[in-house]
Amino acid sequence: MPRFLTMIRIDEQDLPSDEFPPEFEQRMGALLEEITKAGVMLDTAGLLPTSAGTRLSWSGGKISYTDGPFTETKEVVGGYSLTQCKDKAEAIEWTRRFLEIHPVEWKVSAEVREIQEM
Repeated sequence: MPRFLTMIRIDEQDLPSDEFPPEFEQRMGALLEEITKAGVMLDTAGLLPTSAGTRLSWSGGKISYTDGPFTETKEVVGGYSLTQCKDKAEAIEWTRRFLEIHPVEWKVSAEVREIQEM
């Protein structure tokens, strides 16, 4: 069965400064429990802000390092999930449901990519 990496994209400059609303956390907990019981979820997590990250680049035969925050980037990967679904349509459906539990005033996007098995 194919595996999919879903990258959750956020704008760090546009994140709410308050705690997550309790009803959001309840909806998230219920969905994560459902997707886990369905045997689909392999792993998921949020990521620390880019201010805690480092980018490595390979160019001209040399590695360079850039510490965050990465202010030139509007959207960043703020979280991910690794799922095992019957097909891409199922992965997209779970991702749609994940996005729909967020408060309506938030802007969150997701990119679903199938993992190439070696």
